[in-house]
Amino acid sequence: MKRILIILIAAGLTIPAVAGRPKIGLVLGGGGAKGAAEVGVLKVLEEAGIPIDCIAGASIGSIVGGLYAAGYSATELDTLFQTQEWFSLLTDRKTSLSYEPYQRIDGVTYIFGFPILDKNSRGFGIMRGGRIEQVLDSMVSVRGCTDFESLRIPFRCVAADIRTAEEVVISEGLVCKGLRASMAIPGIFKPVEWGDRLLVDGGMLNNLPVDICRQMGADIVIAIDLQQGETQPRKQIDISGLSGLLDFLGLGGIIEWVANRPDIIKYSMNLKDADIYIHPLLPDYDITKFGNKNAARMIKAGENAAREHMKELQELANKE
Repeated sequence: MKRILIILIAAGLTIPAVAGRPKIGLVLGGGGAKGAAEVGVLKVLEEAGIPIDCIAGASIGSIVGGLYAAGYSATELDTLFQTQEWFSLLTDRKTSLSYEPYQRIDGVTYIFGFPILDKNSRGFGIMRGGRIEQVLDSMVSVRGCTDFESLRIPFRCVAADIRTAEEVVISEGLVCKGLRASMAIPGIFKPVEWGDRLLVDGGMLNNLPVDICRQMGADIVIAIDLQQGETQPRKQIDISGLSGLLDFLGLGGIIEWVANRPDIIKYSMNLKDADIYIHPLLPDYDITKFGNKNAARMIKAGENAAREHMKELQELANKE
C-alpha cells in the first residue's frame, strides 16, 4: 500500500496542474420588446456549450438575465416571449373591466380596464407595473429564487435614481422588485421605491453594463447589444426652463440626463470592453413591438447574430 501511495504521489508531481477556465460573464442590454433577440442568442450559447458564471442586465435585459439566472433555459424563455400577453401584462390591464368606461377600485382609477391613476403610488408614471412584478415573482419563486442570494447564477441589474440621476446596481433583496425597477421607463412606469430612492429604468444610465460584469469578476464578457441608433455623445442641451415642471413630476434627474447624456458616454466605453460583442440587427423593430410573430422573428435574428461568432464561442467553450 505504501509503495502504491509513493507511486501515485510521484505521478502526481510529474503531471502539470490543469489551469482553471476563465470566468465567463454575460451582459444583456436594454431594448424593450427587442429583448426577444437576447433569447435567440442564449439558445446559441447553450448549443455551443458556453458556461455562464455571472450575469448583468439592464431594462428588458435584466428580465431575461434574471430569469436565466433563476434557472430558466433559453427554450423556456423562447416560449415565454412567444406566448405571453405582453400588452396586458405591461399595462396592468384588468381584462374583466375592458368594457367598463370608468371604475375606481382600492384607490386605482381604471379606464376601459387600464389603470390610469393610483393614489397610493409615488412618482409620475402612466403604468404601475404591478402585474409584471407579480408574474416575475411567481416565476422565480417556482425555481426557489425569490431573492438575489438564492439565484443559481450570480446576477446584478442596473437601475437609476430618478431624483439624483445616479446609477444603482441592485444585488440584493427581492428579485421581482429589482427587475421591475430596472425596467421602469421614466414617465411610462411608476418608479419603484427602494429605501429612500425612487428607481427607474437602468438603461437611462447604463444600457450595456459590461463594467458591472467586470466588477463581478468576469475574465471574458459576452455582451448582447440591442441598441440600433446613436452611439456618440451629444452636445449639451439647455432645458433649465423645464426644471420646475420636472421636479414637480418627480423627474428631476431627467434634467442632468438630457443635458449630458452620460448613458451614451458609458455605453461607448462598455462597447469597447466587451470580448465577444453580439449585435442583432433589428432595423424594423422598436421597443414596443411585442407579439408572437415579432418575438419569433427577433429570436431568430438573435440566433443569426450569435452564429456569426460561433468560432469564437466554440474556442471559448473548449478552454479549460
